Amino acid sequence: MTRLTGIKACVFDAYGTLFDFGSAVARCADIPDTKRAALTVLWRDKQIQYTLLRSMQDRYADFEQVTGEALDFALDSTGLTDGGYRQTLLDLYRTVSAYPEVPQMLATLRSQGLVTAILSNGTPSMLDAAIRHAHIGPSLDHVFSVESIGIFKPSARVYQFAVDQLGIAREAICFVSSNGWDAYGAAAFGFQVAWCNRAGQPAERLPGQPTVMLKSLEVLPGLLADR
Repeated sequence: MTRLTGIKACVFDAYGTLFDFGSAVARCADIPDTKRAALTVLWRDKQIQYTLLRSMQDRYADFEQVTGEALDFALDSTGLTDGGYRQTLLDLYRTVSAYPEVPQMLATLRSQGLVTAILSNGTPSMLDAAIRHAHIGPSLDHVFSVESIGIFKPSARVYQFAVDQLGIAREAICFVSSNGWDAYGAAAFGFQVAWCNRAGQPAERLPGQPTVMLKSLEVLPGLLADR
């Protein structure tokens, strides 16, 4: 597998990369089994779509609001608006589960002397809740939210914000995301990108090219060990 060279910092997307966004629906026991998959997919797809559309329209709203509006659409689409699920699911989303390999992977990167950070569409309060729930705070040096600049990824302004905050050249940053649109956007910006393609999706037809593609974050430290 291709190695990543000259890396000084690893910057991670949060939802879908470090945190399993599907765990909110999975932990809501009252949702009918026949609706779980559709609700999870619709909620996530509409959440991403709304961030992109709001950025195009210059009508930023924070990620908590966008997540709630996407959930409203998903509940309506799946006929679950009368079940009283909304607040329960939003509460569960604040404590989404980390993927199993994440805590050890972050700790290993820190032991290798790498700077670790999150760069996320999430609000600071959402990210803080998820990080505390996953007990990964001690392994993170920085947590950056787009709320500081008022536009969502994959705007180049977001990636530049991380560069400015870290004071590290973009080519010395490994950006890690499980979202293809984010991985390709970050690669087009100039990061070295590890696309954690958990779902085995085909290549995106977008500018940029991820440096490596992974199935799990477990192998990431091994690609950086001899940087």
